[in-house]
Amino acid sequence: MVGEGKVAAYVFPGQGSQWVGMGRELFESSPEARAVFEEADSVLGFALSRLCFEGPEDVLRQTENAQPAILVTSVAHLRANAQLREARPSFVAGHSLGEYTALVAAQVLDFADALRLARERGRLMQEAGRQNPGGMVAILGLDEALVEEVCRATGTYVANLNCPGQIVVSGGKENVAQAAELARSKGARSTVPLQVSGAFHTPLMQPAVEGMARAVSELSFADPVIPIVANTTARPIESGEAVKAELLDQLCHCIQWHKSVEYMVNEGVSTFTEVGPGQVLTGLIKRISREVELVNTESKRIARS
Repeated sequence: MVGEGKVAAYVFPGQGSQWVGMGRELFESSPEARAVFEEADSVLGFALSRLCFEGPEDVLRQTENAQPAILVTSVAHLRANAQLREARPSFVAGHSLGEYTALVAAQVLDFADALRLARERGRLMQEAGRQNPGGMVAILGLDEALVEEVCRATGTYVANLNCPGQIVVSGGKENVAQAAELARSKGARSTVPLQVSGAFHTPLMQPAVEGMARAVSELSFADPVIPIVANTTARPIESGEAVKAELLDQLCHCIQWHKSVEYMVNEGVSTFTEVGPGQVLTGLIKRISREVELVNTESKRIARS
């Protein structure tokens, strides 16, 4: 049983976890999941479900589509699993866009409002990427201090502190290329460019903030019924007003995933369930803690790191 008799957390993936075909099996086998996809199509006014199930991949990968698609598929995973629906984890957390799925799980926003907000976030971030062209690269095998040296030398930013030995750097396209080259010269095992439309989680996303502030101001945010461990602080959010601030802060600031997981482990979490498409977070958490139990709703396998 997922987290039975143990302190549990649910974690939700972000952009990059999408894949053509995601959610189709759930749609066909679970009335609860089918209802999620059908509601999403109605709310957005187009067949997001078909884009998830059939692609094309290059359209699904676009930020304005990938973000709502991942949220919808993650909520479908959550609602299709009776055990997850009925349990009450000690914490929820999401990686970047995944934080919006955490808002649904913690009853801060209803599904329709979270979906509209995720779609608008994706649109605004994609537009900010057009205004300030940039990219992201994962640097593998360097510690944080060396990566910060690379960033200072190349005018880039630490965007995601994912796990030991995996840090993502963002910035202008030429700057990111320089950062990758410098990181390799400093001993990085490898550098992996990410398929994204801009320099996420840096000041280059500032053009998106005004629009997101307006979108956030139009919604009512309840206090979380489950503490949400925030991306930017790696500490729990326990009020709706704090959630609003977090959603704006995370656009231009580093995602503290490594510290978020460490915080939950230190608070006694012994079981992490990744709820949504892919297994990215399961892989990261394995690198952060060797003691926890890992559950993945897509693979339906339990792994001990």
